[in-house]
Amino acid sequence: MKLVNQFALAVAVTGIAVSSSFVVAQTKAPVGKASPKSSPMPKATMADVLKASQASDWRPLNPENTLYLEMEKGRVVIELAPEFAPKNVANIKALVKEGYFDGLAMIRSHDNYVAQWGDASEKREFKNAAKKVEGEFTVKYQTSSAFTRLPDVDGYAPQVGHVNSFAAARDPKTQTTWLTHCYGAIGVARGNETDSGNGSSLYAVTGHAPRNLDRNITVVGRVMYGIELLSSLPRGTGALGFYEKAEERTPIKTVRLAADVPEVERSKLEVFRTDTTSFHAMIEAQRNRGGDWYKFAANHIELCNVPIPVRVVK
Repeated sequence: MKLVNQFALAVAVTGIAVSSSFVVAQTKAPVGKASPKSSPMPKATMADVLKASQASDWRPLNPENTLYLEMEKGRVVIELAPEFAPKNVANIKALVKEGYFDGLAMIRSHDNYVAQWGDASEKREFKNAAKKVEGEFTVKYQTSSAFTRLPDVDGYAPQVGHVNSFAAARDPKTQTTWLTHCYGAIGVARGNETDSGNGSSLYAVTGHAPRNLDRNITVVGRVMYGIELLSSLPRGTGALGFYEKAEERTPIKTVRLAADVPEVERSKLEVFRTDTTSFHAMIEAQRNRGGDWYKFAANHIELCNVPIPVRVVK
């Protein structure tokens, strides 16, 4: 008998193409308060929730904040989150517009950790983008954003949940919030200095979530589609997974802003919203997985353990 993955089952039942990125959800609770844990195993599965979802449960990616990283094997779609890192996102977009990444390569693939791209020679010049950008490890709360908090305890932050389909954390004492290092998260590589990252070298989390990096580096968004093109890169043989020879590196054709791409060439994707009743139902389905296979209800979920669906629309 084959083991059935509920995530794969959800895709099979609904016909929805789903991103491999992982994020978390929560039960229905007021902002700032965790919901009490529920004991009964719910009848609904993730597949059920997706099948019953309405058009209003989904949102299109914002073309002004979506990047297309083009490689020979396909396109990686990244959505940026300027709300969490406005200065760094602005500089990344400036780099993209001036063609900085075009013709560069993947320079690192660290097993169970990250894939990184940029200029291995460190000689490519900037045209309009800034060479130094302040690190944005955390930002102040923005009251305009809905924070859907998870009900379960997290070891890395006082509160965790989601903002606009991004996995995030908060500290009520400092009134700060930040994006977390879940699978598919995009971060700005830096040296020891907090302002030594400028977006010219980026990485994607391709392994077990390294949450210890939270609040130590700027996270600017996440891969919404095509993460498998990064997670399957040959592992680097050098220290920390860097490629030692030029021929080991996978070339990057271009990186473009979706808004600058003709509409007919854009990836037509929608991501599951995290501020809806359907999302709450999905969380509970994942916290207490039902069905014939599961014999124990965990009644718990970690921030990076619930996949957020991304579907292709025609």
